[in-house]
Amino acid sequence: MESEPSTTSFSFQQDQKDNGNILLTLSADSPVPSAISSLLLELDIQLPPDRTSLVVDHFNYDTISASDKHDVLLLPQSSAVRSDVRNYFGGDGVVAFPRAVAQELGSSSPLLTPVMRAPDTAYSYNPKEEAIAVEEPFAVGSQISLVSSLQARNSARFTVLGSVEVLENAWFDAKVKALGAKDIGTSNRNFAKHLSAWTFKEIGFLKVGKVEHHLSSIEESSAGNGSVAQLGYLNPQIYRIKNDVTFNIELSERSFDGLSPFIVPPGDELQLEFTMLSPFHRLDLKPIATTLNSTIFATTFRLPDQHGIFAFRVNYKRPFLTNIDVKREVTVRHFAHDEWPRSWQISAGWVWIAGIWVTVAGWVAFVAIWLWSEPAYERSAGKKLQ
Repeated sequence: MESEPSTTSFSFQQDQKDNGNILLTLSADSPVPSAISSLLLELDIQLPPDRTSLVVDHFNYDTISASDKHDVLLLPQSSAVRSDVRNYFGGDGVVAFPRAVAQELGSSSPLLTPVMRAPDTAYSYNPKEEAIAVEEPFAVGSQISLVSSLQARNSARFTVLGSVEVLENAWFDAKVKALGAKDIGTSNRNFAKHLSAWTFKEIGFLKVGKVEHHLSSIEESSAGNGSVAQLGYLNPQIYRIKNDVTFNIELSERSFDGLSPFIVPPGDELQLEFTMLSPFHRLDLKPIATTLNSTIFATTFRLPDQHGIFAFRVNYKRPFLTNIDVKREVTVRHFAHDEWPRSWQISAGWVWIAGIWVTVAGWVAFVAIWLWSEPAYERSAGKKLQ
């Protein structure tokens, strides 16, 4: 009697907290241990309850090795989950999936992402059942995930591969043949390389370099293009309301043995939030420079007319990429007394200033006229008689 592995939910959580990465493989040739099944259920990954079912497809199978059982699926390498998500597991050729265990992903966890789904004609089948037709299969078609990935909030990765035989050397160089097609070689080697590389963060790993912000001056040119000049020193702790500020962040992406400049996928945007309790600004960061192994993204904007404690925040979380959450806090103050514009610099105040000086001039003119306009007195001709 085989003993079940000592994998528990607690040990898995501790490994995830320690940024551990796990590649879990399943096989229909041996029942899935109940500890593994319970662990996956906590992650919202459900396995067949009989623990011995496998995935079959009567239209997309290898006619050489599975001409009778139809349990070796031939699938094209996975396509992108969304148009704005980079695909690390795509390529030419087909991948052979021998005797795979079906996985059904729940919809409650945003951390789960399917890497490869089964074709629409596939279904989960228990070979121990002798029925001609399966009345209530565990899952059918695209409900079945053959390879699933989970990336925790601290970017620890966990991958579930439904068939351990995909990683066998025999299938790396095997010849397969689909219905009505010619013999071709499998792409299992390339798929296994990218799947293991992603799981252990050799690809899809983002590294943050320099994070800088500074006061700026925007100078408009005759061509209509503004140039940004730095004022003061880098990363000050305090700004003034309505200052023009520039924010820069340097990002690199690990590509197997080295770092390369990070390129935002088409249709996606890297954004900066200038936030207090909620974002006052949410701006797109554009690449302004590229080094040998990094890309510098930047944006320039005007601070809001609100004082308080603010934060520059870049919160970038996408499937198959490690999470980025960079925050830099700054203080935004009011205008100082000597920073307000003088009254004569405000055109709307010219009427009031003119009124004041007209009043002053009128009063001075009135006093001058009153002082210099002494009334004429008549002199008496003689003494007044009693």
